[in-house]
Amino acid sequence: MKTCISLLLCFFTLNAVASTTAMTENGDVVILNKDGTWQYQDENAAMEVEIPTNPNKFTQPDSSNFTLKSSKTNSSFAINSKKWKFKKNKNGHESAEYTFEFNDGDIYGMAISEQVQVDVEELVKIAFNNALAAAPDTQIIKKEYRMVNGHKVIYMEMIGTIQSIKFQYLGYYYSNESGSTQFLAYTGANLVKKFQDDIDNFLNGFSVSP
Repeated sequence: MKTCISLLLCFFTLNAVASTTAMTENGDVVILNKDGTWQYQDENAAMEVEIPTNPNKFTQPDSSNFTLKSSKTNSSFAINSKKWKFKKNKNGHESAEYTFEFNDGDIYGMAISEQVQVDVEELVKIAFNNALAAAPDTQIIKKEYRMVNGHKVIYMEMIGTIQSIKFQYLGYYYSNESGSTQFLAYTGANLVKKFQDDIDNFLNGFSVSP
């Protein structure tokens, strides 16, 4: 799986080089434009669907003993340093500010921070748009609002195929006046159930500094 990591890091930032079509999770056909934007082939399909709210509260686990802070936004990421190793990308042009690797299995993560504030529902649309450009069979299998450590985020799961491997992406999307953040975990779709607790604990380390 490690040979695909560079492609996976582009999953949310790669733009399509030519207009093509893809299908959404609802079975609607979208047109991907050369500039990375997209539109519904059937404009009637563009009707907004309300995102449900999960009534549960999600909190940082006690095992998260090391906190990383974004240098671009006021987001922070608490991890279990015994289970996860990380790398801070010093190149300002890198798509992810931090990348993560799980020590005991093929799970990876990334924190993408931008200083531009974007409405959070638009942020997930942009993420899905970019995912379609990289993997045209991408589908959203779950999307909901959650309260994570006292902050309202959108949780989204996507599945897409890159180099014949089906990957699943699970993550939190958040935006405020300091900027926008995507905090994501990803692995082979067949491994999510096996590592679900570790993925949940990792994602629930997301927080926002005062």
